[in-house]
Amino acid sequence: MIVDFGGGFFLRRATAADRAALAAICLKTGDAGKDASGREDDPELLGLLYTIPYQVLEPELAFIVDSPSGAAGYLLGAADTAAFNASLASNWYPDLQRRVTDPGPDSSRWRGSDWARHRIHHPDFAVPSAVAAFPSHGHIDLLPQARGKGIGRRAMEFLEQRLAASGSTGIHLEVMPQNDDARRFYKAIGFEVVQVPKRCVYVAKRLAQAPAIAG
Repeated sequence: MIVDFGGGFFLRRATAADRAALAAICLKTGDAGKDASGREDDPELLGLLYTIPYQVLEPELAFIVDSPSGAAGYLLGAADTAAFNASLASNWYPDLQRRVTDPGPDSSRWRGSDWARHRIHHPDFAVPSAVAAFPSHGHIDLLPQARGKGIGRRAMEFLEQRLAASGSTGIHLEVMPQNDDARRFYKAIGFEVVQVPKRCVYVAKRLAQAPAIAG
């Protein structure tokens, strides 16, 4: 246990044994914070895109929010987004591309998880210039039973402290435009909108330097 949130909820480091949980939580929160199970025909793809790579490539910043009933969320980060994306390109996506078929460019013919299959074959690893001053990034998703308890705020504080102690000067996150709850949450903890592309909103926060954290 790394952080005790109380009530049987705590933060711990994610391991290879948690990859199924990382994928399941990603799916259950994959529709702008709501359950995406009904729209996806491959329940593993969201996790293979958005969560499991962190446990594999950046394990020191991959955490599970555990609860009395099992995994109830995750907290993920990358200290250097550009380096992490380069690692994705060389060490993660080639295997994914061998595993799934490109559905082609005509989105009108896509069904189920075809949008994810297309993204696997046509990834964009560029770091937007608007977030260049915020080199780290993170992800947090909580299942309903872990919400409304202050867990999200404390988890993000923990991640920010870890990143600051590693020398990072700033963190950014992607938020779906329709996820109003997430946008309000990030605003409340000091994140500001820095860019609004078509697909998502980027929010960012500068980090104060801090002494190194052991463990």
